[in-house]
Amino acid sequence: MAKLSKRLKALEAKAPGRTPLPLDQAVALLKTFNTTKFDQSVEIAMRLGIDPKQADQLVRGSIVLPHGIGRTLRVIVFAKGDKADEAKAAGADEVGGPDLAERIKGGWTEFDVCIAAPDMMGAVGPLGKILGPRGLMPSPRAGTVTPDVGKVIREYKAGKVEFRNDAGGNVHAVVGKLSFDAPKLVENIQTFINHVLNMKPAAVRGQYLRGIAISATMSPGIRVAA
Repeated sequence: MAKLSKRLKALEAKAPGRTPLPLDQAVALLKTFNTTKFDQSVEIAMRLGIDPKQADQLVRGSIVLPHGIGRTLRVIVFAKGDKADEAKAAGADEVGGPDLAERIKGGWTEFDVCIAAPDMMGAVGPLGKILGPRGLMPSPRAGTVTPDVGKVIREYKAGKVEFRNDAGGNVHAVVGKLSFDAPKLVENIQTFINHVLNMKPAAVRGQYLRGIAISATMSPGIRVAA
C-alpha cells in the first residue's frame, strides 16, 4: 500500500471518516482541501443497489449540470453533408467520416466525446474495440448517436456529463471544480444525485442508494448524507 504524503495525512485528519455529512457541509469541507497549485476537479461516487450483470438494472445516461464542469470538452463528430456543416457551426473540434475513423484506428484518441449521426454508424461500428473501453463509443442510449448533432454538441460544450455504472454497481462523474463557489457546487451535485435517483431501474429490489461520497482530484473522500 502506498504511503500517504504529509499533505494527504493532514487532509485525512480533517475528514470525518465514515460519518456522512449534509451536502452543504461536505462541500464546505471539501473546499478547504484546495491546497494544490492547480484547480482540482470535483467528483461524485454513488454506490447503488443494482446487479450490474443484469441488463435491466444498468444505470447509464447523461445530464447537463446547471453550472457546467469547469472545462471545455473536446468533441468529435462523425457526420457528412448538412450534418457535418451543422456540427462545425456548433463548435465540434473535429468532423469527418472514414478519414476520421482511420485516424482513430491509428491510435488517435485525443478527445472527450464522440458523437455520430445515425447514417455514420457504418464507419463508427468497427471502432468499438478502441472506443468502448474508453467510454467513448457513441450510443443512442447515451444520446451520442443522434440526428440532432448541433444540439448535442452544444450541450457537451456547456458541461454535459455522461455516466454509466461500473462492474461494482457504482456511478462516478465529474461535477465541477474546487474553484466553484460552494452554492454552485452544491447545486451541481444535488442535480446529479436527483437525476440518478430518478433513474432507478424497475427491476431493482431493496435499497437503491447505498452511499454517496465526493472528492477532489487529490483529496480524501467525504461521505454525504443521502
